[in-house]
Amino acid sequence: MNEIERIKALSNAFGPSGMEDDVIALVREECSAFHCEEDHMRNLYIYSSTSNTKQEKPIIHLDAHGDEVGFIIQAIRQDGMLRFLPLGGWEAKNIVGNSVLIRNVDGEIVQGIVCSKPPHFMKQSEKGKAIAFDDLLIDVGATSLKEVQESYRIQIGCFAVPNVLCSYDERHDIFMGKAFDCRIGCAALIETMHQVQNMDVAVQGTISAQEEVGERGMKCAIQNIHCDVMIAFEGCPADDTFEESYMIQSALRKGPMLRHFDCSMITNPRFQRFALDVAKRHHIPVQESVRSGGGTNGAISHTHLRGIPTIVIGIPVRYAHSSYGYTTLKDYQNAVKLAVAIIKDLTKEMVASF
Repeated sequence: MNEIERIKALSNAFGPSGMEDDVIALVREECSAFHCEEDHMRNLYIYSSTSNTKQEKPIIHLDAHGDEVGFIIQAIRQDGMLRFLPLGGWEAKNIVGNSVLIRNVDGEIVQGIVCSKPPHFMKQSEKGKAIAFDDLLIDVGATSLKEVQESYRIQIGCFAVPNVLCSYDERHDIFMGKAFDCRIGCAALIETMHQVQNMDVAVQGTISAQEEVGERGMKCAIQNIHCDVMIAFEGCPADDTFEESYMIQSALRKGPMLRHFDCSMITNPRFQRFALDVAKRHHIPVQESVRSGGGTNGAISHTHLRGIPTIVIGIPVRYAHSSYGYTTLKDYQNAVKLAVAIIKDLTKEMVASF
């Protein structure tokens, strides 16, 4: 696939936390030139066959998580309505009225609608009340528990994701779709692996599982990763639609974001400075951020054993953790350019100074 078709296919893939199988199958196809292995959490390990004959070159590990925020069916009411729980950080108000796709026990996809009590039937005291997940249900059009189980073949434990197809507007260089956190990062990882394949460098990667529910996949994968430094790709929340201008740190079309700090990680300041210097030297636009919230797989790698020097290359995504989002091809391409330049310029001597 070309880059645009790959990004669209990754966005469209069904892959909530714990059910990343379709994403991993797609990445395997796109990484057929590499040796790939899986573990039982559905972490995918990608190894380049390129030899590293230059002893001054470190082993660089790339990571992007393959899961997306989604839902899991918790219970089925007698009238056929489905109770569900969020997988990852959702705001309940963002999904009311949206369509979802449920994978049933036969692996087939069933459409549903996230619904709440219509305003026609609300008491005055209920109107304007904040919405919680306990107020929401998924309606697949059934009228009984038996119909849901026998005809729709839905049971508790089935997974669901937003029903959204990705599109690309070439004129305005904008993708609209779901799951750009972190499928745009997965696309960047794949493209980076391809671009450095024939260079005399040592690069490996993971498409990790279950990041949205507490970096669970990386906590497993890190035991199998042996590297000198790590780059975590992320689809980071864009802040250019609600922040004051002086606080905007991850705007669309301004380049990838290099994060100094979030609530899970203080980025290795020396590796971060090296990455910023590489961007300046290669004329790659970048943004810097300091976040009061957030969290990435870098939270796991940078505290592992002696600590793996880790940076986060974030690709801005508007409306992350909602059904629809925007991201741009240009920001993605500059993220790949930055990762490739870092890989080319990094030496073991530099890593020793981190």
